[in-house]
Amino acid sequence: MLKVHHLNNSRSQRVLWLLEELGLDYEVVRYERQADMRAPDALKAIHPLGKSPILTDGERTVAETGAIVEYILSLKPDHGMLPPEGSEDYWEARHFLHYAEGSAMPPLFLKLVLGMIPDRAPFFAKPVLTAAMSKVDEMLVRPQIKLHLDHWEGALAKSGWFAGPEFSVADVMMSFPVEAAGERLGYDNRPRLRDFLLRIHDRPAYRQALKRGGPYAYAKA
Repeated sequence: MLKVHHLNNSRSQRVLWLLEELGLDYEVVRYERQADMRAPDALKAIHPLGKSPILTDGERTVAETGAIVEYILSLKPDHGMLPPEGSEDYWEARHFLHYAEGSAMPPLFLKLVLGMIPDRAPFFAKPVLTAAMSKVDEMLVRPQIKLHLDHWEGALAKSGWFAGPEFSVADVMMSFPVEAAGERLGYDNRPRLRDFLLRIHDRPAYRQALKRGGPYAYAKA
């Protein structure tokens, strides 16, 4: 039996969604974030890094979302979650499968961290740190995030999906960065990204994954 070691409000929600789209049986082992938003130490008993998602399949343990997605797809060769192999859309899907974690998430994570630093500093240091973090955000983080959001909005221009005319694993992988950025920044001027979120949140498999995974801040159950 597949087990998804699932942390609330995390990237592992995509794993539940993919399993629901493919109709595979699985068990959810839930973990709750600590007060400082870190994963609990209990996850280190499953994998040394102690980060979610982690997938276990009998004696096998697979960590990192991209690797987990690849593993799940291998369990159902007729998954239909990739465009025809070798096509331009296929390679676009492979791009987004790896890009979602490799390039898209770091600037979003950095923005989150910059906002947390002043809050955790001694009161006398808050004004200086707030100004410093704001400057880093303005000079480094915001331009990078804009670059990525432009890439996403442009990628959706052809069909509304990230890789080709049909829903694919690229859309599953991109869901979390798009959700996280939308929650923190909003998409008032990015209609394609706003529409993408509405459509994926309305998919039956997505909604079933929400029921299995528990509360998730980026979508209503």
